[in-house]
Amino acid sequence: MSYEDKTIVCVDCGAEFTFTADEQQRFAERGFTNEPKRCKTCRETRKSQQGEGGQGGGRGFSSGGRSSGGGGRGFSSGPRQMFPATCASCGKPTEVPFKPSGNRPVYCRDCFQAQRAGGR
Repeated sequence: MSYEDKTIVCVDCGAEFTFTADEQQRFAERGFTNEPKRCKTCRETRKSQQGEGGQGGGRGFSSGGRSSGGGGRGFSSGPRQMFPATCASCGKPTEVPFKPSGNRPVYCRDCFQAQRAGGR
């Protein structure tokens, strides 16, 4: 089967990340049927939080069978609600997947990506 790179939006931070053709092939070879839901940064953060919680196997399930952490954000009940905002960097109107509170800057997709690239 032929794979092509896919752009996916992280369920935790809303950033876009690329699920490469090579990664898709490795997923298929290992029998994984679901695409990743989190970017690398959020995945590593989640793993470290689960490690501190003594989850052991790293699967994130408590003895009660409920998923631990995350507040159920991985389960979609339909399209994500978007909120209008103005980019704090370039001033263009944009939409974001959270309700801006006004006490932190909000960036359009391009400026957000530039901020992330510059911060590393």
